Amino acid sequence: MPVKIKFLGGVGTVTGSCHLISTDKCEILLDGGLFQGRRNESYELNSTFHYNPHKLKAMILSHAHIDHCGNIPNIIRQGMRCRVYATSATKDVARIMLEDSGKIQEEDIKYLNKINRRLGLPARKPLYTLKDAVRAARKFHSEHYGRKFCVANNINATLFDAGHIIGSSLIMLEIKEDHKIIKIGYAVDLGRHNLPLLNNPQVMAGLDYLIIESTYGGRFHRPIEEAKSRLADAINRTIKRKGKIIIPSFTLERTQEVVYFLNMLLKEQAIPEIPIFVDSPLATDITEAFKNHADYLDMQTQEDIRSGNSPFEFLNLEYVRSQEDSKALNNDKRPMIIIAGSGMCESGRVLHHLKNTIEDSRNTILVVGYMAKDTLGRKIVDKLAFVRIYGIEYELNAEVVIINSFSGHADQNELYDYVSACLPLKKIFLVHGEPEQTRIFYDRLTQSGLDVHIPVRDEEVILV
Repeated sequence: MPVKIKFLGGVGTVTGSCHLISTDKCEILLDGGLFQGRRNESYELNSTFHYNPHKLKAMILSHAHIDHCGNIPNIIRQGMRCRVYATSATKDVARIMLEDSGKIQEEDIKYLNKINRRLGLPARKPLYTLKDAVRAARKFHSEHYGRKFCVANNINATLFDAGHIIGSSLIMLEIKEDHKIIKIGYAVDLGRHNLPLLNNPQVMAGLDYLIIESTYGGRFHRPIEEAKSRLADAINRTIKRKGKIIIPSFTLERTQEVVYFLNMLLKEQAIPEIPIFVDSPLATDITEAFKNHADYLDMQTQEDIRSGNSPFEFLNLEYVRSQEDSKALNNDKRPMIIIAGSGMCESGRVLHHLKNTIEDSRNTILVVGYMAKDTLGRKIVDKLAFVRIYGIEYELNAEVVIINSFSGHADQNELYDYVSACLPLKKIFLVHGEPEQTRIFYDRLTQSGLDVHIPVRDEEVILV
């Protein structure tokens, strides 16, 4: 039986990454991501498996973002019994992320079932619960970068630093089939060079096939240094108006990166000393995990933490845990910076901050991350005149500032350079991108004479 790849998720979209590798001896999964979008569609896609979880011999997890790890407790509920391999940092951060996701699944289904009861519709069960997430964490097994390990009788794997978030991995599979070795590289998600806190992505050499993301396949990032100056400009402009700066932020990596830059700006006296709040218990827990896994960060950050100058702790910064303290910020009229989840403004504490600030032109909504189609965050980025928050329409009067240079995803040039460093390749598969972005990157690669394929969901490809 030949080696096959079945693209189960994260194709034609940037969410729900999951890919099945099959041989005559075994099946393994690369990632087990949660599809995020409209409620009914998401529930259906996350609940339906076009493979048998009982048959899996291993899962390898690239990193702890929910769109890559968020469906693992559900896959285990459906019968997966194997290990989940990841770095130790990913193991610890994924546990935090999944437990939080389990709570959200339970809370979301309670809200939905209240509506269903009123409409006479049947009750639903959550995809998984907090208890399921705790159980899933026991399946995780730590591996180090650069060390080959066996995941099945005929498959070895090696993890490389992806430079995307703490502990993130590029995965190289070596599959023994019919007296030959097939090497598959998995670069989903791929980081950028010279990001603060992180090391640069490592190149996987000697590949036959490469599966690579295309999130920004048609775009070019401004230098990361520019993010700092634009951040300072937006903050100073808002303070002059006596407004608040609301930063919807992913709790994992982006929050820590923004805090890092705010610390630098304060040290350089580029912004006034105003209160800064990280309003997220989840982000607070993840920041602690950063400190516990400092060996995954770049050398400068490791040295700063060792010397007592941690970029995650400074005088103006307060981490907010309780709901009461979070709500109190809305009654505090001082200029301030509030960093709150979720990153795409679909849930979490950022929603009550937005509803209390979005109609006041003195305030600023500072967008520092990717906003997927149909999310509240995308509607804010598109600067719609009115947006709905908790079912109520609000007029968008606050200034909207978008700083894309914070992105932890490689842009078109960085993706192209990475592919070039991996050549020669028999075939390249483009995943994890909205169709327009993927197609632009496809065109650039094919113009260079490379064999490139854009898979569709549930497509199975035979490797020859």
